[in-house]
Amino acid sequence: MAGSGKLDWENEQVIGQNKENGHSILVSYRSKNSMLAGEQSPYYLSLNGEWKFSWVKQPGERPTGFQELDFDDSAWDSIEVPSNWQMKGYGIPIYTNVRYPKSIKTGRNIPEIDHNYNPVGSYRRNFEIPVDWRGREIYLHFAGVKSAFYVWVNGEMVGYSQGSMTPAEFNITRHLKKKNVLAVEVYRWSDGSYLEDQDMWRLSGIYRDVFLYATTRVAIRDIYVHCDFDELYSDAEISIQSLLRNSGTKASGIHTTQFTILDAERNAVETVPVLKETFSLAGNDEKTIELRAKVTKPKKWTAETPYLYTLIVEHTDESGEIIELVGQSFGFRKVEIRNSQLFLNGVPIILKGVNRHDFDPVHGNAVPRGQIVEDIKLMKRNNINALRTSHYPQNTQLYDVCDRLGIYVMDEANVETHGIGRIPFQPGRIPTKLKLAAVDRMERMVHRDKNHPCVIIWSLGNESGFNEEVHSAMKNAALRIDKTRPIHYEGDHDLKVSDVFSLMYAAPHEVERIGQKKDVRLSFVRPLIGKLLRTDDYQEKPFVLCEYAHAMGNSLGNFMKYVDAFERYPNCIGGFIWDFVDQGILQEKDGKSYWAYGGDFGDEPNDSNFCINGIVRPDRSPNPSLFEVKKGYQNIAVHPANLSNGILSIENKYSFLSLDEIVEARWKVLENGDTKYTRTLPLLDTPPGTKREFHIPLEDCILDPQKENYLLIEFTTNESVGWSESEYILAWEQLKLPGNYEPRPIDSKSDKYDITVTESENGIIFENGLFCMELGRASGCIQKYTYNGIELLSTELKPNFWRVPTDNERGLATYVPFLSRLIRDPWKGVSDQRKVEKISWEKTDGPSIRIIVVFKMRNGKSRYRSEIIVHRSGEFEVENVFIPKKDLTRFGMQTTIPSQFRYISWYGRGPHETMLDRKEGAWVGLHRMQIEDFIHDYVRPQENANRTDVRWFALHNENGEGFEIIDQGKTLLSFSIWPYSQDDLAKAKHIHELPRRDHFTLNIDYRQKGVGGDLPAIARLHDEYKLKKGKEYKYRIRFRPIVD
Repeated sequence: MAGSGKLDWENEQVIGQNKENGHSILVSYRSKNSMLAGEQSPYYLSLNGEWKFSWVKQPGERPTGFQELDFDDSAWDSIEVPSNWQMKGYGIPIYTNVRYPKSIKTGRNIPEIDHNYNPVGSYRRNFEIPVDWRGREIYLHFAGVKSAFYVWVNGEMVGYSQGSMTPAEFNITRHLKKKNVLAVEVYRWSDGSYLEDQDMWRLSGIYRDVFLYATTRVAIRDIYVHCDFDELYSDAEISIQSLLRNSGTKASGIHTTQFTILDAERNAVETVPVLKETFSLAGNDEKTIELRAKVTKPKKWTAETPYLYTLIVEHTDESGEIIELVGQSFGFRKVEIRNSQLFLNGVPIILKGVNRHDFDPVHGNAVPRGQIVEDIKLMKRNNINALRTSHYPQNTQLYDVCDRLGIYVMDEANVETHGIGRIPFQPGRIPTKLKLAAVDRMERMVHRDKNHPCVIIWSLGNESGFNEEVHSAMKNAALRIDKTRPIHYEGDHDLKVSDVFSLMYAAPHEVERIGQKKDVRLSFVRPLIGKLLRTDDYQEKPFVLCEYAHAMGNSLGNFMKYVDAFERYPNCIGGFIWDFVDQGILQEKDGKSYWAYGGDFGDEPNDSNFCINGIVRPDRSPNPSLFEVKKGYQNIAVHPANLSNGILSIENKYSFLSLDEIVEARWKVLENGDTKYTRTLPLLDTPPGTKREFHIPLEDCILDPQKENYLLIEFTTNESVGWSESEYILAWEQLKLPGNYEPRPIDSKSDKYDITVTESENGIIFENGLFCMELGRASGCIQKYTYNGIELLSTELKPNFWRVPTDNERGLATYVPFLSRLIRDPWKGVSDQRKVEKISWEKTDGPSIRIIVVFKMRNGKSRYRSEIIVHRSGEFEVENVFIPKKDLTRFGMQTTIPSQFRYISWYGRGPHETMLDRKEGAWVGLHRMQIEDFIHDYVRPQENANRTDVRWFALHNENGEGFEIIDQGKTLLSFSIWPYSQDDLAKAKHIHELPRRDHFTLNIDYRQKGVGGDLPAIARLHDEYKLKKGKEYKYRIRFRPIVD
């Protein structure tokens, strides 16, 4: 308890007791070889593993005296450390976006915590200190604990800490024996939780590594390495600062530190002399020494060329014996802001980024190292070059991997007070009383991560309003440690503190105006509704979208507009998609797996599936939006220079790599989707940021003008790299060649079979020896269709105007479920309410029958007219024409088919799902797959599996029997097929609730409207992606049986 009488975990002035100051993480070795080989240091002891564990719902129930040596914990459970205890079955995960969990009080009660529900986890474990650690200082390191905790060793209080996302470290030397008991008491909520209101699952426990390490009494406690370049960015000056401490009571003798720089091949850099400094320290004293050296033409670190050096520090005592050996990897790179642009090593860069939560569907915040590595590899393979650590410092292993593989990092402090605000959707202003904690969090993040070259921007946190006193103090604290990186804070819209002009969810047209440095009135940025930003306010600062392209469910529409703006305007330095991974928790019910979201654990309040915003699913399998991101972020573009003569202009959008350094190229000519020609394309040196013309010998290709021809150019990795195998497609472009698609002619081989017509009160039957078609009088639709005795259509082929709402269309119902009754698509149920006004049929001049059906439709400005032409071959055509008086959701037809037709092929965009405003990441070609691969299981079920720009598609069984739908009107079609009904899809809230029916649902569409993606859970569609009212819509399809 603090002197004020408040409990430590409710006292904003107590953020730690007996904690070591922040510093870079260093572990000493005995030999240089073992350190460079990555072996475990003999002075490092992991305490990860099984611990004894007790969990209670409130502090008053926690076990007392459990820290004592003789406490009997035999009845306690065991728990894995690191872990979140909720992921192990203790208590429940809570997901909220803005609102604080009930235990955290707001308003005048800050920083009080509800004592009736503040679970406490008590941990115990035994450990022994290695014999050769005697005489050394021994530190206990917690890499991450949520949210506040006390530590005892052998029954003696060691200290207290809060601040969940940065390390807490304690000197435990005086508390140790040969055999020891470590006890930790963790509180789920504390006053520190007021700064941790991020859009995430609220989890707790010892969730990052715990370890011991030993140092000499006189030791190197911190290292800071940074560099500067000359005007040509050729030669560099390196600066090395070392904090030295004497933890003993006696003065040291004359000690020496020697600094050696090794290149990536572990050879000493010959152009850098060995640096030495001698020193002595009084007892309990410390000092900082700084050494500088010139380095001739070092290899520079960038995300494209992530070259790392290693600094070796040898610490010798007065006898000349090496008593300490530490290493620090680093890169030569310089970050600058000039002329409202972001420069790295003198070259402007674009941040093609994502936001990333440290989250795993099984382990929660205790993300395994292997998953961290795979996350970064996945980003690299999809042309993502930057991440924002939303919204807190993440596992240190992430930064190591980003250093090694090459990702730019915006490192964000663990500060968010969103839910303190009283105005809906406006982030709450951080109270000044939390300044001490906010500054401490900033300092500890900067100290921990300052040597990582991947970190190019510090961020002061997220959605905490703007408090100039607090945010200025945070910035100044960071600059006292590191002056080499710019400071970011989105909430500072007057740009008093932030070096970067940052916004969330600005629309593409607003980004355009900012790129043009014009005044802009933002239509939807929560703190700035209606605020006018004048050119003078921001023109000197680079502009970044710290969050954009909200990827919730079936979303990410019109993404390419943002990328185009980034590439067109130098002051627009890029952005970070919200976000990387769906934050779903893996669960199982009735033998079926699914991903849970807010509310699934009885957590109240909750924000439902608003945590499901990723371009990848929780297991890191791709959502369809990932392919759009990969295409938009690719670093190679192909432009037709003189395509008729095979001349292409290839643009290198990399900032530091020549194309021949990373890719090979090949080209293909596709004829009606099939590959007809394929060749390699020799890539000459194409420097970064330049264009070069190349010749493709199209004159050697015979192109059929009666067929649709495309040129497809693919750029693949030219060798295996740390994040990908060789021949991996990094970029592609597709260009139209002469020739047009023509539907295949109608089969005339069966003209000898006359069609007979049988009318009844209920319907009309059209048949011959090949097929039988039933037309219902009440429905006005084809009710059933068989060919050679095989049922091809099982239910009516009816008009369809509705789709199961996407997450964007559900909008505010995500937060307030009852609003779903008010947010109703005007086209839902319209087809079932149709009225048949007319049915007529006649024989045509040829061997066919024409059927005309006229419907009256709700929301129709005109009648809905359907023309069906039935051919003797069994083929039939359907043309639908309609003028709506409200914007359409979709315009198409729906039916069901037997489930044997599970094999799908099509000629159009693919292979993955595409939508009207999200299809640039798919190429036009011939694609094949089975239905389970064709559908897409969004975490919260919604409209899925659509394919666009389709010329034809076919469904067949394993014997090749089935049917084909042809775009007879040449308007290009869309289609989808599901192994469940539309009602099943609408009712399901999780993927395990979707049944597998014995009939599939087939949707044949002219179009669906777009899905949007500019805003969080709001479908603000751009005009060109709407199906507007008052316009005539018409399409024509042909049904062709494929049955012997």
